[in-house]
Amino acid sequence: MRQKVIVTGGAGFIGSHLTDALLEEGYDVHVIDDLSTGKKENVNPKAVFHKTTICDFGAIAPLFKNAAYVFHVAANARIQPSIIDPRSSNETNITGTLNVLVSARDAKVKRVIYSASSSAYGTQRVLPLREDMTPNPQSPYAIQKWVGELYCKNFSELYNLPTVSLRYFNVYGSRQFMEGAYATAIGIFLRERLAGRPLPVVEDGRIKRRDYTNVADIVAGNILAMKSKKVGTGEVINLGTHSNFSVVEVARQIGGARMFIPKRLGEAKVTLADISRAKRLLGWKPRIRFEAGIAALKKEHNFV
Repeated sequence: MRQKVIVTGGAGFIGSHLTDALLEEGYDVHVIDDLSTGKKENVNPKAVFHKTTICDFGAIAPLFKNAAYVFHVAANARIQPSIIDPRSSNETNITGTLNVLVSARDAKVKRVIYSASSSAYGTQRVLPLREDMTPNPQSPYAIQKWVGELYCKNFSELYNLPTVSLRYFNVYGSRQFMEGAYATAIGIFLRERLAGRPLPVVEDGRIKRRDYTNVADIVAGNILAMKSKKVGTGEVINLGTHSNFSVVEVARQIGGARMFIPKRLGEAKVTLADISRAKRLLGWKPRIRFEAGIAALKKEHNFV
């Protein structure tokens, strides 16, 4: 009998790729998504789809029955929208996460794998960013994702619910958002390049550097976190590449004309992951070089 696995946010960018991989491995995958930002066409037809919000505890709790593992990917994502509307993102990212953890606890699942964020680090004095550093969140979103980590560890300690939190570093790849407030720099650059417009680079784009991680590597890290016998007590683990690129360098790789726009609030200037803990506890390391990942995206969108 196939093991039941839940993916919250499974219609979104990362969640849909994770759903595909879990189905490939033979799991019975149930997707929970309210389609507020995800797309129904992203959901693999072999998965069982539940259209509801994680903010509705009464709706999601019964869905956890007989689930072996839970991947909590759903979130009201991105920094800038959380600055504009912190109450809405708080409801999804904190209350929604609590609802998922309580549902998982009551269903006695084997492990919850939580999609955390490197934004919790904020600005630090030294690099690379290590999990034992004191978080310095600089936006409501970063605070909320950090609180999710604390809740996971607390549920492991109080209720013996196995959890692990994976801090993602700037995930990119196929199906990433290219429209609206949820688009990242790479998504925006792809959109503008497709439209034949200049790529909007923030004024501090020469010094702003990011550790960009391909979604395929993120998916591999999640599955290893589900299987590893070395985690489950609320560990926090970076998933990055231990390399970074400036926004200007990213725009240059995607190609096309560029224009400069005002810098954005609430964002750290530089991210760079220490991934020694991921190697030690998960046996994980990134396999896709950034240049190769961008080349694949350009090919997907028929860029010369």
